Amino acid sequence: MLSNSLKNTEQFQTVYREGKSLANRYLVMYLYENHTDGNRVGISVSKKVGNSVMRHRITRLIRESYRLIEERLETGFDIVVVARGKAADFPKGKGYEEIREAFLNLAKRHHIYRDS
Repeated sequence: MLSNSLKNTEQFQTVYREGKSLANRYLVMYLYENHTDGNRVGISVSKKVGNSVMRHRITRLIRESYRLIEERLETGFDIVVVARGKAADFPKGKGYEEIREAFLNLAKRHHIYRDS
């Protein structure tokens, strides 16, 4: 099942309000059961994190991290990933490996990642 995006503020707010959150050094992941057969994903990178180039770069890294493990994730969830300020540490921000490891770590801690 292909994932969809969370589209509007109301959908994000529901996940923030009703979902469970876990955090690590670079990311915060909110998880809310949506009772469907697919996942919906939203990515949030605040202006506090960096300039627009940095924010878009981090967004792309998070999206790619999700895409590559999507088939191993449990379905039926709304997932919101929020980048923390440490993800943009200068000079160039964190690389793909750090963001991927942070994403994977949170997915495992939320128990939505299947190893097999």
